[in-house]
Amino acid sequence: MTKKILILTALASELNAADAPDGVEVIYTGVGKINAAATATAAILQRQPQLIVNFGTAGKVNPGVDGLLDIASVIQRDMLAIPLAARGVTPLSDEPNSYASGHGSAICGTGDSFVTASDPWLVEQGVDVVDMELFAIAHTSHRYGVPWRAFKFITDSADEDAADHWNDNVHRGAELFWQTLDRILAD
Repeated sequence: MTKKILILTALASELNAADAPDGVEVIYTGVGKINAAATATAAILQRQPQLIVNFGTAGKVNPGVDGLLDIASVIQRDMLAIPLAARGVTPLSDEPNSYASGHGSAICGTGDSFVTASDPWLVEQGVDVVDMELFAIAHTSHRYGVPWRAFKFITDSADEDAADHWNDNVHRGAELFWQTLDRILAD
């Protein structure tokens, strides 16, 4: 039996659902952690997938990375409850502050802001790229016991030109992602 895989991506401009291989469903979450968490929850409860794959665009914090990255782990870059907890840590919660996919080597920092300036905290945490949905998807997958993977296509350098570069490059990662997904499905 083939593994039931759901692809979660924020926007149709990032990934065209019509290009998905047979048996793979693409679900659009909308932008941000709330939209991603709500959509991931509904998708898991209604469709009962065996694997969630997140594809999306990202800004790079690490100047040494480019292209499509296989994400190893994700942190929450905008949880700021100091002095109750350190940055990135949800206070009064027993849930993890980081989620690991078991694949790849890149670290993603998720938050509900479009990053347009350097943030030394991200560098200190070893973050390679920033996005706006993955932490919520990984958190939801963890909560419901569904394995996850994520692939982020770098569209910009998370700087003052990020919005223009994102608009120019948002559609460029889809073909690389579909090729990668074909290899995953073949394994």
